[in-house]
Amino acid sequence: MTGDDSILPFQLDRAQMRGRVVRLDETLDTILDQDRYPPAVSALVAEAALITALIGSTMKLRWRFSIQVRGEGAVRLIATDYFAPETKGEPGRLRAYAGYDAGDVASSRATPFELLGTGVFGVTIDQGPGMSPYQGITPLTGTKLGDCAEAYFAQSEQIATRFTTLSAHAQAPGEPMHWRAGGIMIQQLGQAGESVIGSEPSGQDGLMTADDVAAMGAAEEDWNRVNILLGTVDPHELIGPHLAIEGLLTRLFHEEKPRVYPAKAIQFGCTCSAERVEAAMAQYSAKDIAHMTNEDGKLTADCQFCSAHYEFDPATLGFDAVKEA
Repeated sequence: MTGDDSILPFQLDRAQMRGRVVRLDETLDTILDQDRYPPAVSALVAEAALITALIGSTMKLRWRFSIQVRGEGAVRLIATDYFAPETKGEPGRLRAYAGYDAGDVASSRATPFELLGTGVFGVTIDQGPGMSPYQGITPLTGTKLGDCAEAYFAQSEQIATRFTTLSAHAQAPGEPMHWRAGGIMIQQLGQAGESVIGSEPSGQDGLMTADDVAAMGAAEEDWNRVNILLGTVDPHELIGPHLAIEGLLTRLFHEEKPRVYPAKAIQFGCTCSAERVEAAMAQYSAKDIAHMTNEDGKLTADCQFCSAHYEFDPATLGFDAVKEA
């Protein structure tokens, strides 16, 4: 099995680390085909989707794990959601989209990450109705979104974490172009331990890095060794499809005694519905609804995640006075 559209949990017994490998195929195709993003924006959305799936699948999640990246550059927003399986055995669901200035992206020579400019990297853990969501925010840092996710874990959780991700628009002989992506996350198990006296964070803007957290405990040597091994991953091995994800782990970490657990399926999924849109519309005043009504007397709404289109008659939403507003 190549592991397409799946997440494989694993543990490295020698180094006492846990991790995930994810591969996205049709799921990523569906996400990126919604809006036909420019290549640089597609790369950012793919990286965010991989990171979201890697983190979300590690949690005892009852509903949703989300990432929101807000920038002040040509790319203003990247939003992703990972929804936990509703019942055992069902796939997790993933969705993502980006907001950007097409002209600024087209004229820029910046790297995908540089298109964000300054901004913030935020995560939300929402366990569903009746529960207060947890939110964490760190500044954008480093040269890729994986660096931002590592900084989040270092600041908020004090867990040394590393991400390696890659996406590509690939084409097999005789087949159409399609997206493939792969990612690996490794994390130290347990607490990092007490801080080293006199040590200073080594990241940008005074942020702690994963290496800083690893240096606090007694397993820094294990951390360094596993990261060296992770750095040898070949792009074709990471995104597949010719090497199974179990084989990838064996190739990278066979000396670390990798132990794998059952893989989890993942697919594109959106939670939008006419009922949810109606509930959102109910928050507006009659005057606001009047401004939002088109020449045909209809309220329209489009889902940014799945491109679903909705139309409503204002009167059916209780705005009978909309014409007089």
